[in-house]
Amino acid sequence: MKFALRAGLAGALTALMVAPAPAPTAPARSGGLMTWPDLLNRKHPSPTASVKYGPDPLQVVDVWVPRGSGRHPTVLMVHGGCWQTDIADRHIMDWIADDLRRRGIAVWNIDYRGIDRPGGGFPGTFNDVAAAADALLQHARKYRLDTRRVVAVGHSAGGHLALWLAGRPRLPAGSALRTARPLPIATVVSLGGLPDLELAGRVANGCGVEVAGKLAGGHLAETSIPRLAPLKVPQRLVNGLEDKIIPIETATDYRRKMRAAGDDVRVRWIRRTGHVELIAPETRAWAVAIADIRSALRR
Repeated sequence: MKFALRAGLAGALTALMVAPAPAPTAPARSGGLMTWPDLLNRKHPSPTASVKYGPDPLQVVDVWVPRGSGRHPTVLMVHGGCWQTDIADRHIMDWIADDLRRRGIAVWNIDYRGIDRPGGGFPGTFNDVAAAADALLQHARKYRLDTRRVVAVGHSAGGHLALWLAGRPRLPAGSALRTARPLPIATVVSLGGLPDLELAGRVANGCGVEVAGKLAGGHLAETSIPRLAPLKVPQRLVNGLEDKIIPIETATDYRRKMRAAGDDVRVRWIRRTGHVELIAPETRAWAVAIADIRSALRR
């Protein structure tokens, strides 16, 4: 099995997130936080199928289809990794994708070129994410996916990209990122996201303040979510109180800005939770995310 999460970077992130960690198959407890090996070293589930949306090896989507007939409620999933392919790819989300599949919810788990890959950055990373999302409409019938109420779920940098997908209808005229018929997003669940690229470029975070600038490429009006407000889509932020990668200010400042613009934004802070717990299916943080996803699918 291939993981794009490099050992050295995983070690650095783990150090930030406070060792020692609990056993690989157990949730964080007694004040200890999960580390990346606690997630990555466990038995790896497999998707139902993979779909290409472009010629690059990273322009691919994994589809997780539940058992049963009929159209399945669907989550569009976006991985993080500081917008860099060398740090993470879509496989880091496989355990929560499998958990959703077991609960009867289909998952469209997308990959994309990071800023460290040819064609990544602006506009490539955003065009990849948009094309991967819109490909859901093309393949929905084959995999029995219900596209009437798609919930976008993103972790870390993927939280930003999930929110950006919801904000695409708000892109300014003439933007290189505009598409004619973007996939409608009903609700966004951001798991430790970095939604405000302007703030991420000023406030110390686990990705580094220079990374957001490289991603935006001087186009903050098209890439930083508060610049696209109001999204007119419910936004649910789930964050760990002990997350050393994503500062608390990231969520609170974002909530203030978006609510001022008229958006429905809620933040849930989870105790004894760092960055890894947000995408581990046995944790309290993921239970909160599941509740938000189910509520959105019923709304």
